[in-house]
Amino acid sequence: MIKKAVITAAGLGTRFLPITKAQPKEMLPVVHKPVIQYVVEEVYLSGIKELVIVTGRHKRAVEDHVDGYIGKKENEYVNDFERVLEAMNIFFVRQKEQRGLGDAVRYAEAFVGDDPFALLLGDNITIPNCTEILIDIFEELGAPVVAIEKVSIERARHRGIIKGRKIKEDVYLIEDMFEKPERPISNLGIIGRYVLTPDVFNYLRETEPGYAGEIQLTDALRNMVLDGKEIYGYLYPGRRFDIGNKIDWFKANIELGLRDEEIGKELREWIHKVKGYL
Repeated sequence: MIKKAVITAAGLGTRFLPITKAQPKEMLPVVHKPVIQYVVEEVYLSGIKELVIVTGRHKRAVEDHVDGYIGKKENEYVNDFERVLEAMNIFFVRQKEQRGLGDAVRYAEAFVGDDPFALLLGDNITIPNCTEILIDIFEELGAPVVAIEKVSIERARHRGIIKGRKIKEDVYLIEDMFEKPERPISNLGIIGRYVLTPDVFNYLRETEPGYAGEIQLTDALRNMVLDGKEIYGYLYPGRRFDIGNKIDWFKANIELGLRDEEIGKELREWIHKVKGYL
């Protein structure tokens, strides 16, 4: 049922300055490849072949990377990604100004049309494939689904948070949701994976600027819930790395590096050696 996906990659990456002064945060390397490649591959492995990436100023490197590789290819990582790109139809649209995630999603409306779609934040890596699981839940329940994880109350103040009623293992019917609340209503935080229906665009058009003066996707989804529309939260049990912050970037490189066939053994030995110095 889900044939289209949207990746948002328009954020400025200010928490990574000066690293991101001249390169997008989505191009930060994690082991063998940049973050955006993990996200595009997640879309492909979910069975989706139609993709639009919402970019912005200073994101040309993202477009160049996803356009493909020109020249001689003798690298297995390049070749693997080339096969993915050849199997997909990928388009780009630019967010004209920084007005929040909700505004960025609006730029995909013409591409999405009347179809349900997967939405992925371009600076998040999920292992195993979170989008594939959300698609299965959407097809079972016939309603939008948002990936969530348990967070501390302190961290909940800096996240989109849902309140819901558990209806089955790891699935909640969302009753309310807020973006970065001062007083969190639960410890269930939204992560950067969604499967949505096209009526979200009607709500985004009516959504006023919220937290930080930006158009928040969470606010639009909340209005859908308050209108009586069913939206579900899925408690994702896997590993999620938010490469929008430095510590998760380091964790991703270490954890995925340890799993890697090429460098895992040597990295593990080095970590044991370093532990002896600390």
